[in-house]
Amino acid sequence: MPVFTYQGRSAAGLQKGEIEAADRMVAVGELRRRAILVTQIAEKAGARAAPRAGRKVKDKEMAVFTRQFSTMIDAGLPLVQCLNILAEQSESKNLRSVTGSVGRTVEEGATLAESLRRHPRTFDDLFTNMVEVGETGGILDIVLQRLSIYIEKAASLKRKVKSALVYPASILSVAVLVIMFMLTFVIPTFATMFKEMGADLPTPTKIVIMLSDFVRGYFWLIGLAMGGAVFGIRSYYRTENGRSTIDALLLKVPVFGTILRKVAVARFTRTLGTLVQSGVPILEALRITASTAGNKVVERAVLQCRTSVTEGKTLAEPLKISGVFPPMVTQMVSVGEQTGALDAMLAKIADFYDDEVDTAVATLTSLLEPIMIVILGVIVGGLVVAMYLPIFKLVTLIR
Repeated sequence: MPVFTYQGRSAAGLQKGEIEAADRMVAVGELRRRAILVTQIAEKAGARAAPRAGRKVKDKEMAVFTRQFSTMIDAGLPLVQCLNILAEQSESKNLRSVTGSVGRTVEEGATLAESLRRHPRTFDDLFTNMVEVGETGGILDIVLQRLSIYIEKAASLKRKVKSALVYPASILSVAVLVIMFMLTFVIPTFATMFKEMGADLPTPTKIVIMLSDFVRGYFWLIGLAMGGAVFGIRSYYRTENGRSTIDALLLKVPVFGTILRKVAVARFTRTLGTLVQSGVPILEALRITASTAGNKVVERAVLQCRTSVTEGKTLAEPLKISGVFPPMVTQMVSVGEQTGALDAMLAKIADFYDDEVDTAVATLTSLLEPIMIVILGVIVGGLVVAMYLPIFKLVTLIR
């Protein structure tokens, strides 16, 4: 992890030092939690902290871990004992290792939140911030219970998106394989037969044979072009402008864009609602929500909301101006702000859009199935007809 040098001010006066964090924003957030107003911060050249244990853990495993942790805390077991029990019984080797490390750090005198922050790939900002609030307020069991519910619902949402993409991708893959098989093995057999006959071939047949010759002769070029395209898109997506452009285009894609927008709204409202309900300050909650948005357009809109709130404005105004969120969402957020029940309102919006995603995915699947079958039938049927046209013509001449 990077190491940052910083300068800032606190109640005690001028502060200087170094801090280890996943990125600049996380470093600034951590210093703010320490009541230090950062004036300068930069990554220390050539400095990298020793790698810490921990890799990404599956959502299901994390949800079980969090729920069990909550139950043990609620039962009154000491924190270190809870962590030792979880380290022994976890099915995930990585989670066992990380939990054991966290337990040892807590035993040495660190807080649970500080110990968790040593493993950013396993415990993200949302998790550690909520744990910190739970520790400070003496409601760790309640916060962990909320976290487990949040992780389960987030995992469910992710599965819905995958199911929306897997079906058409599977059909398309099968279609490509069938077409490539026909062009590589079936069409050449017909081409050889027609060449021996010396007959004048119809235009569709000539086109298909030319396409078959190209695929057989330049299959390496096709594979290279496809690999280059995938690599180019992925590299472009890693850039700031590339991610913004591609994410904006994805939201405009017919049908898929609608699903992605609903997923973004559900994720935003669920994350922000969970953080606010747990007592995380609104500015910190918005920063965390922006970092977990999953879409650059949504992330930018959330950060604009954060700036607006910093200036003393409402949360609903920038949401409306962004154009990303539907009017119903901005109106309900506005009502939540006015009534002081923002967390409850955000939870209701998230539940509603979870159901909306369910409906949209079911509709998409029911629409795509016949469409993909028809497209596959037209392409394969077109190839077959193109090959049989000369035979039909020959039969007609014989009569």
